Amino acid sequence: MILAVTALAPPASAADGEVTFTNGGVTLHGTVVAPPGGTKLPGLVMVHGSGAHSRDDYREQAEAFARQGIATLIYDKRTEGYSQFERSYSTLADDALAAVEVLRKRSDVDPARVGIWGLSEGGWVAPLAASRSSDVAFVVTLGANGVEPSRQQAWAVENQLRRLGMDGSIVGTASTMLRQLVGGGVFPEAHYDPVPVLKSLRQPVLGIWGAKDILTPPGEAVEIFRESLARHTLRVFPDAQHQLRRTTDGFDKLPGYAPGYLELVGSWVHNTPSVSTADAPPAQDRPSTAVAPLAWYESTWLQLAVLAFLLVAFAWYPLFRRGPAARPARWLTATGLLAVLGFLVIDVVLQLTMGKGAGPVVAGRPLPWLALQLLSLGAVAATIGTALAWRRDRGIRLGLPLAGGVVFVPWAVYWGLLGV
Repeated sequence: MILAVTALAPPASAADGEVTFTNGGVTLHGTVVAPPGGTKLPGLVMVHGSGAHSRDDYREQAEAFARQGIATLIYDKRTEGYSQFERSYSTLADDALAAVEVLRKRSDVDPARVGIWGLSEGGWVAPLAASRSSDVAFVVTLGANGVEPSRQQAWAVENQLRRLGMDGSIVGTASTMLRQLVGGGVFPEAHYDPVPVLKSLRQPVLGIWGAKDILTPPGEAVEIFRESLARHTLRVFPDAQHQLRRTTDGFDKLPGYAPGYLELVGSWVHNTPSVSTADAPPAQDRPSTAVAPLAWYESTWLQLAVLAFLLVAFAWYPLFRRGPAARPARWLTATGLLAVLGFLVIDVVLQLTMGKGAGPVVAGRPLPWLALQLLSLGAVAATIGTALAWRRDRGIRLGLPLAGGVVFVPWAVYWGLLGV
């Protein structure tokens, strides 16, 4: 029978365990949460998930582990060299190793039993750190990935869009946007392959997943970890989400962690089994797929050049006097400009909110996206009308917006504005 965590000894106060350590000229600040009066305690360094995090984001779990007799170090994640468009797993792994060194030097900690815990992105970082140092005695991962970050992100974004009721062209457009970020080099660590690192580990690994994880492909992760690790204990909690919080569908987050998760970590750290075991991989609605590299016509620089040309071509005509025979060009200017500028806005919204800010969904598309598709159809019709007008009045006044309309059609097809 597993004892309730609250029945164990209280952890030390935060003030008792303030620490600092450095890596690459950056000073990091943390707290060691440990049971008072302990000796020869196992130690655990907690490594963050993606995004900005402070030590307080993991304090609840650290205190639970401390109540089970584990000295746990939590720290504020670096901000220098880490952002949405810049990060290095190698640097983050060295941050974790610097924290391990601090914990190993404490008088109440057994230096031979200090390990690393990593959540999500930390599930890439923690094994990498362990592969670099025999000072790491074990690894615990939570919601870790067996696939590369770009592949994981593509799977997660599609989950979110479909949960919001979206399908068809908008889902394909989100995938294309992600491919552009990867191809343009602004998706950091996009192609990091965790498998070689996992295969190199000789430390025991406790891998934990929620069966209803919608950010990490959990079934694939369990299989990859089982096939790659020399020593492993792999556990799946049926009603848990990415962070092992209780959930009904993977998207909501109910109070508390999945029953048994915190106790599992504590008992495993104290009594690491010598025999590898693994739960059955949880079912996934669909497999993840690798993000395809960009073809020559999809290159980021070419896409930016096309975008700039469309803006110039559609803005050209209003600068000149308009004749009655060129009325279609006025429609082309209006619909083309609105479609291109509106697409840029939707692009930003999709990337920043994963579809949550795209507006009400009708027939599988957000209303703003449906409006853009109607504008795009209008631009195609206006392009045909402008071509007929240009036959009667050939010149740059109509020729440039007509060229913009001709280029607009394949561009809109590529970005899903003329898709179903």
